[in-house]
Amino acid sequence: MLGFDIFVLALLVLFVVLVIAAVKIVPQGYNYTVERFGRYTRTLHSGLTLIIPFIDRIGRKLNVMEQVIEVPSQEVITKDNAMVRVDGVAFFQVLDAAQASYEVTNLEVAILNLTMTNIRTVMGSMDLDKLLSERDEINHRLLKVVDDATHNWGVKVTRIEIKDIEPPRDLVDSMARQMKAERDKRAAILVAEGERQAAILSAEGEKQAQILAAEGRREAAYRDAEAREREAEAEAKATAMVSEAINKGSVQAINYFVANNYVGALKALAESKNQKVLILPLESSSVIGAIAGIGEIAREAFGGAAQETPQGAKRERGGGSVPSV
Repeated sequence: MLGFDIFVLALLVLFVVLVIAAVKIVPQGYNYTVERFGRYTRTLHSGLTLIIPFIDRIGRKLNVMEQVIEVPSQEVITKDNAMVRVDGVAFFQVLDAAQASYEVTNLEVAILNLTMTNIRTVMGSMDLDKLLSERDEINHRLLKVVDDATHNWGVKVTRIEIKDIEPPRDLVDSMARQMKAERDKRAAILVAEGERQAAILSAEGEKQAQILAAEGRREAAYRDAEAREREAEAEAKATAMVSEAINKGSVQAINYFVANNYVGALKALAESKNQKVLILPLESSSVIGAIAGIGEIAREAFGGAAQETPQGAKRERGGGSVPSV
């Protein structure tokens, strides 16, 4: 009985060992490769799986989640012979565990070296100004080159990002001075353009003011000429009416005309600022007598005879007499 018990116990132990060797639990996010006598046969995905004990064995355990690799800093010579220091980061994901296990040795090191080499190639073919301003284009070109190269490894490179581009210190200072000079230039151009616009607007304003002033003077001259024309027409009409009245034998009209101008002349003399003393015949009878004398002279000039009074007697010319109106 003792030997039988030992045999049963050995069978139990062997069964447990076989079960442990056959049952494999693959964690989420990982793939295991299965090798039979050293040759790849299949890939185990996440979950509980079985293999043939002592015949099959787990070959490689690969992480199929997206992974990141830090690209260390390195110096790159640009197309225009500028030395810059560059670092970055690469993201990749294993799509085929068998290819990633057996097509390349040390997958992460291979991707890292490939990325660093292509960074020097891509960035070395660009000028410094383009290198600093077109980082998205650099990332796109790097991603395309590295992804095409790792396609046979069962790997998908999802992103490559350039983190920092550091030019030399003296080059940074030169770029700062260049940028300052460019900004000063643009500021001077803007100031000159503003002054030019202000001068143009000022000239336009003066031009419009002169045009409006000239139009105002022309309109005023036109109005003055029209007023003088109206005044001359009125004067001519008044003179014609007086002449017509004289022709008809009415001496009173010319008497009124001469008296009106005489009184106007006296008024002008009285209102003159420079005139301080006036010697005038202030007696109204003398003024009226002078007007009557002028009327008699005009009547003789037109050939008219002296008018008689209603009683038939001649009107006598006296120094202070008032003509009948």
